This record gives sequence, structure tokens and C-alpha cells, in this order.
Amino acid sequence: MEIIHVAAECYPVAKAGGLGDVVGALPKYQAELGHVAKVVMPMYRTKFLYNNDWELVHEGNQHIGPQYFNYSVIKEKTNKLGFDLYLVDINGLLDREKIYGYEDDIERFLAFQVAVCDWMNKWQHTPDVIHCHDHHTGLIPFMVKYCFEFRQKLAAIPTVFTVHNAQYQGWIGWDKYYLLPSFDSWKWGMLDWNNSINPMASAVKCAWKVTTVSHSYLDELKETANGLENLFQYELGKSSGILNGIDNDVWDPVTDSMIAKNYSKELVEKGKKKNKKELAGQFGLDPDKPLISFIGRLVGEKAADLLPEAISQSIYQHHGHANFLVLGSGDPELEDRLDQMKHQFNGYYNSYIGYSEPLSHLIYAGSDFLLMPSRVEPCGLNQMYALRYGTVPMVRNIGGLRDTVTDMGDWQGFGIRFDQASVGDITYSVGRAIDLYNNKQDLYSWMRSHMMTIDHSWDSSAQQYIDLYKSLK
Repeated sequence: MEIIHVAAECYPVAKAGGLGDVVGALPKYQAELGHVAKVVMPMYRTKFLYNNDWELVHEGNQHIGPQYFNYSVIKEKTNKLGFDLYLVDINGLLDREKIYGYEDDIERFLAFQVAVCDWMNKWQHTPDVIHCHDHHTGLIPFMVKYCFEFRQKLAAIPTVFTVHNAQYQGWIGWDKYYLLPSFDSWKWGMLDWNNSINPMASAVKCAWKVTTVSHSYLDELKETANGLENLFQYELGKSSGILNGIDNDVWDPVTDSMIAKNYSKELVEKGKKKNKKELAGQFGLDPDKPLISFIGRLVGEKAADLLPEAISQSIYQHHGHANFLVLGSGDPELEDRLDQMKHQFNGYYNSYIGYSEPLSHLIYAGSDFLLMPSRVEPCGLNQMYALRYGTVPMVRNIGGLRDTVTDMGDWQGFGIRFDQASVGDITYSVGRAIDLYNNKQDLYSWMRSHMMTIDHSWDSSAQQYIDLYKSLK
């Protein structure tokens, strides 16, 4: 099969979160299964762009409303990611360093989607499936069906849409409908939700199949989907949950070049001790105390706003018997609070405001526990990385966290789960972690060894997607 993945992110080209990790791994595993997997994304001005070799494969022109633009498509020459990678460039719109956060993001991603459809419309053949990821590509299923310019050739191509996070839907006011390519006006309802153009809702309506990134998240969307609850209930018949995987080649403590000492599950104790010593040395922490870390965006969705209070109370209530480390960026006020805490809790807490891929690997390898108190977590990848590195996940009982972590109080449990995104639940879980670390060494050792045997690679999930595509033919 020939599969076209269209997305705003793809690791290591450009990544803001889990979407990038998924799009960077799933096509590789599909290619290993014998299929032709391609990724199409915007040509941001990133290090990956400048450090690799490219060839021009297409040039064209299109328009959004009255604004005409030229676009070009380039292909990475060596297939170094394990799949065909294509970047779409539009001067004045996509030629920027950051992925998101510009005032004209609506125009940027709309132009990108139009260019992708126009390019595919020029192909001598058609792919077997177009797989769109999140709202940045959510209008493509509508365009290929109902836009006059594209539908004759592209309407018969099956489209699959994956909801990575339904909290972000890409809302566009109807005052900007003129930016879309000409379409069958009788189908305006396929764009609309609550009196605005909603790319997420449109994709759920128009795509042949809809997937979510975990089984539990699909169930949750029927109850909490930022206004789309009724739609997900209505379209349940064409929806399925397929759990994300991780790239075992990238996340492997045996071969990881970004950590201080490589280790296997047989040498997990010695390996983690060495990495913890390195990590503790960098951040002025005590390597003999349990280290509880947080890695992620500092936003409400991740319940990161709870961290200052939860960490403070945990240090006081548990008499400084644990250390804390935070890696992330997001809300500026929260960044400042977390930064200021370094002076108040010197020797007990530290933070790195920003993001560092090498540091994240060292934190997974050197931490004893990984905290994920998320209010929303469609799948979550961090807990899978933690398991891979023998780090006990401390997670809220929600979404993909529920699907991948079993509490240590249950049969063969290997993690710590709690019910509410609250300071109280986090502080109580910290107490459980300290008790496990100090008083239940046999259980703790078994948990670390056991979790490293759990396979969360993309092998199974990649095949599930292939089976889904085949069902559409």
C-alpha cells in the first residue's frame, strides 16, 4: 500500500509534542511491514532542513481567497528516517522557524492543505490512503470530497483522520470561508460546528475512518471533547482507538547515546544509579533520595499549574525525603514560579525551563519516578518512555495513562495511579513513591525489571492501522 501521512509535526524534523513523535515513528514501522509510507509536512526553517540533502520534486501555484501563492515540494534524498519525507514550502507563510504561534496560523495551515491537495491532484497515480493528523490537516477530507478542483480525482481516495488532541480544533470564523477553494455550497454543514468552521469537526464528519490514540480516549471523547461530544457519539460507528507506540530504536537504554551509562533490564540498578548520579550532579540534588521528575509542556492540560504547590507541599509533608526535577516550557507565569522555587528549595528541587532532547533522555534514565498528573492525556508517550528506562510512572487514571499503567496495588502492577488532578492526590502519591523506594526494595526492583519487558513499540499498532486501511478498499 501507498500511505500518505499529512501532519504539522514530525520528529526529528520539527516537534512540539507527542504528535511529532507519532508521525516520526508510525510511517517507519509501516515501511518495515513492506508498505510505501510517505510524510508530507510544512518546510519550517529548522536545523534538520539545513543539515540534510534535498531534491525538488514539484512546483505549483494556488490561492487562498484572493491571495495567490507559489509553492514547492522537496524530498529528503537518502530516506534517512526510514520513509519518504516531503516538505512543502510557501514563501511568506511556512518559511518560519516555529511550528505554531503566529497570528496568521489559520492562513498558514490552510494554504499548506490546499498545496498538498493540489500536488496530489497533479500525480499520475493516486495513493491508497490519505492519513491526516489533527486539526492542522483536518480540512483535507472535506477538500478532496467537495472542492470542485480536487474532487474528480481525489474523492475516491480513502481518508483516515487521527485525533491526537480534541482540545485544539482550529476554529475559523465564517467570515473567512472565502479563503477555502470553491466547494459545493450545499455541503457547508460538513464544515460547520456551533456556527464556525471547525477543522476537527469537519474531519470527523468527512473522513472515511476516525481513530483516536488510545481506547480510553475514544470513550472519554463522548463525555469531554471541548464541545464535540455529540459529534463523537454520532460518528462512533466509524471510529476506533489504536494505542500509540514508541520508537524502540530511539528510546533504548541499551544503545541510547544521550545518557551517561547504557544498561539493560539485567543491569537496571547499576545503570540507573550511574545516570542518576550524573543528573543529580548537574542539578545539585541528592542521589541517595528518590528523584521524581516531570517532563512536558507547562500548561493546564498537563496540570502543570499544580506543580509549584504539589512540590512545595510534598517537600514539607514528607520532610524533604524526595527530590524533584522539572523539564518543560509553556505558560510564562508558571515558568517564573518554577524558576523562583529553585532558591527556596535548593538541594530538594530544580528545573530546566525550555526543552532539551538529550536532557529528557537523561531524566528518563536517571529518575526513579515520572510524574504525569494530566487533566487531559489522549495517549501519552512519556509514561511509555519511562517504562522503557525502568522509571516508575506516577500517573492520573485517565486516557492512555489508564491503558498503559497498572497500579502497584493491583495484580502485577508496576506504577502509581491516582484519580484526581489535584495537589492532594499528587502529594499522597509522592508518599507512596517514597515508601516504595525506602521500604519495599524487593517490590521496587521487580517493578523496574518487569516494566522494561513491556513492549510498547509500534509493531502491533502499525499493523492495526494497515488492517484499518485495507478495510476501506
